[in-house]
Amino acid sequence: MIKNEKEFDEVKVEAGEGVSIKVLISSKMAPNFAMRKFRIKKGGFMPYHTNSVEHEQYVVGGQAKVMIDGKEFIAKKDDVLFIPAGVAHSYKVLGDEDYEFLCSVPNQEDRIEIVDR
Repeated sequence: MIKNEKEFDEVKVEAGEGVSIKVLISSKMAPNFAMRKFRIKKGGFMPYHTNSVEHEQYVVGGQAKVMIDGKEFIAKKDDVLFIPAGVAHSYKVLGDEDYEFLCSVPNQEDRIEIVDR
């Protein structure tokens, strides 16, 4: 399969503000991993939360303050992030650009839980 990213539907993520996802490679298409593209619009955020599966991420644009397990980082274009399963994390966009990243996850049930801070 070869498709252009523009051919995929962008779906709003209810948990955050200004967050959307495109499923580029679904669990139905590939046996081991799914690939998604997230966009968090300028001024947007994703609250502190956990996922039941690990995340491998590659930042393709913008920058954000990322909190992972209580530690704060600034993530920007071309940075790579690894978030282990069950580790709390959040995103808050910095600057005037949308924050966009590719995210690969294992093809397992991904339970998301918002964490109070």
